[in-house]
Amino acid sequence: MAKAKKSIFFCQNCGHEESKWLGQCPVCRQWNTFVEEKVTAAKTGGQTKSLKEAEVVALSSVQTDREERVCTGIGELDRVLGGGIVPGSLVLVGGDPGIGKSTLLLQVCQRLTERKQKLLYISGEESLKQIKLRADRMETFTDDLLLLCETNIETIRSVIEKERPSLVVIDSIQTMYSEEVSSAPGSVSQVREATNIFMQIAKGMGISIFIVGHVTKEGTVAGPRVLEHMVDTVLYFEGDRHASYRILRGVKNRFGSTNEIGVFEMRQDGLREVENPSEFMLNGRPENASGSVVACSMEGTRPILLEIQALVCRSNFGMPRRTAAGTDYNRVNLLMAVLEKRLGLPLSNYDAYVNIAGGIRINEPAVDLGIVLALVSSYKNRPVSEDVLVFGEVGLSGEVRAVNMPEQRVSEAKKLGFQTCILPAVSLDAVKNIQGIKLLGVKSINEAIDLI
Repeated sequence: MAKAKKSIFFCQNCGHEESKWLGQCPVCRQWNTFVEEKVTAAKTGGQTKSLKEAEVVALSSVQTDREERVCTGIGELDRVLGGGIVPGSLVLVGGDPGIGKSTLLLQVCQRLTERKQKLLYISGEESLKQIKLRADRMETFTDDLLLLCETNIETIRSVIEKERPSLVVIDSIQTMYSEEVSSAPGSVSQVREATNIFMQIAKGMGISIFIVGHVTKEGTVAGPRVLEHMVDTVLYFEGDRHASYRILRGVKNRFGSTNEIGVFEMRQDGLREVENPSEFMLNGRPENASGSVVACSMEGTRPILLEIQALVCRSNFGMPRRTAAGTDYNRVNLLMAVLEKRLGLPLSNYDAYVNIAGGIRINEPAVDLGIVLALVSSYKNRPVSEDVLVFGEVGLSGEVRAVNMPEQRVSEAKKLGFQTCILPAVSLDAVKNIQGIKLLGVKSINEAIDLI
């Protein structure tokens, strides 16, 4: 008897199934996310397989031997992964087209082949010649790197079981398909089925697998949200395509912190690590320019110094214009309201433009004081000294509140040659042992403005 086919509607955001189309998903509450897919009904009849009796164990009897991580040879990637690759882990790497996902993973393969590890690079989008052309721009590869251009998951699984590599790269998950699922490659059903199979391979055979995922126009990985729940680690490649730097950010990590970032610079021969992101971000600062202030933000355990630029000019229209690039637009409006209320500055008649130089995006409250001082500096047309660093959270009453890790921020400023640091007064006790830099504690934005 032929298999019966029916249509099921899947939510592209969360993977929820419905028998009919709905305008809004009842689970994730997103609109217009349901797509129709043909699903083949499973066979019925025959003998029922005997169920295997499940075994339960006590928590105290579980062995917690520490997993030995495999260092990739790329320090920035190891930082984001939490110290290296965990054997048997499933890692999802997402990012815009052309951002450098395939280049980074090919460089990881190159470093690991130098240690005589057997690797398998599976591409469903590029031919063998295209991969070879990219590899020729990098360093020399050994014969331990195997290439395979295939999209059939069953064929890929048989190759992995035969070759037994230590690491597998799948580029990309949206091109893989299973013959048991009747929908087209890249659909919700195919992506979910392919990820489930690769997860079984990684856990069952102890092979680390890197999966490349396409992103939507909103910047999230294409496919159901359950895809990110199934994998162990989710990494996002960020950065302006017109800039040379790239930021690798950990969104989910079952084996480490999710606050770490890795900074790379795109060159002709591939990605290169940026060991000192602060110096890289501050390169090309203007001299004696009003509205320019250096602030410090923490990304995980790494302090990053960045330049905050502000431009305040009188508005020619009834409604002033507000623009924020690299930071939260609503946060800028809030800080401007604090300046107008607590300091009496008539900013309601002025246009304001705030920019984080270098194209990086920061949402940490510790840059509030830097934004405030940059706005006041531009409004009064008085430049802030180039050797001054500021950080601190600003409240609605105009108070400057404490932030985490002040000693790391001050130490980074001292290392880069800053002479003065303006910080919250309550954080002075934590940094009193640091010598060689002038520390000025402030309790309100009025004190901070008087100091500069």
